[in-house]
Amino acid sequence: MTASPPGSPELPALPATFRPTGTRVVLLSVGAAMFVVITAVAMILENLGPGERTSFVFVALLFFGVLALLSRPRVTTDATGVTVVNITRTRRLAWAEIVRVNLRAGDPWVLLDLNDGTSMPALGIQPGIAREQAIRDARALRALVEFHGSGVNDATQNG
Repeated sequence: MTASPPGSPELPALPATFRPTGTRVVLLSVGAAMFVVITAVAMILENLGPGERTSFVFVALLFFGVLALLSRPRVTTDATGVTVVNITRTRRLAWAEIVRVNLRAGDPWVLLDLNDGTSMPALGIQPGIAREQAIRDARALRALVEFHGSGVNDATQNG
């Protein structure tokens, strides 16, 4: 662990990755199970031709692909900033670009308030299945943002 200022939460070692592991496991397990079942049905049904069997397998792959895409979100931190990977987009942020990390009661995921006045969802931290883990991850990310974005880290490294 990195040394942290007095009174602040312990900082995770960098690089650190935050992702909704429980949600990811459920989505990928359901996707794999659906693929196996639909493919098995395609092979068991006697009245299907090769094109129909292929279309069954294609649909099964499509379902699995959508669930795999939904399991993609993560937030990765390193010494220079944060990479937010949401469902279809990835964005790299410098520490100084993030003003605040928010996870309020009822929020589906963390929102990052940025220095340009906008907010950005970070789907990699979501309290859906593992609420306590999401709260710990949000606190750790908030501590990292406060530490690295404040210039404290630069002062300790350069001084």
